[in-house]
Amino acid sequence: QVHLVESGGGLVQAGGSLRLSCAASSYLEGFSTYTMSWFRQAPGKERERVATISRSGTTTDYVESVEGRFTISRDNVNNMVFLQMNGLKLEDTALYSCAGLQWSWSESAEHYTLWGQGTQVTVSS
Repeated sequence: QVHLVESGGGLVQAGGSLRLSCAASSYLEGFSTYTMSWFRQAPGKERERVATISRSGTTTDYVESVEGRFTISRDNVNNMVFLQMNGLKLEDTALYSCAGLQWSWSESAEHYTLWGQGTQVTVSS
């Protein structure tokens, strides 16, 4: 069974930065065939897509609220995806999960077949 494992979350003051990492199992074949996204879910709110990166890494897309502050990237050699988060705001507080979708591009969580357990990001004032 393929797993995605997120790390890098924590408690940070508003305006600070965090870098999230998502590692796919070493036995996952064809990591580069997966579009990867970061999603987040805050208590009492619906899950929200934050950022998406294409299979080759050449195309990225962000939800408007993080545009210019967050950067998604990937390393297809080491089966990793990253989310650099700068200028963090209180409203960025959520559980962040990475997800993978093979061969297609989608902004909808329901289409993603690989999921991690998530890493908590808490932004304090």
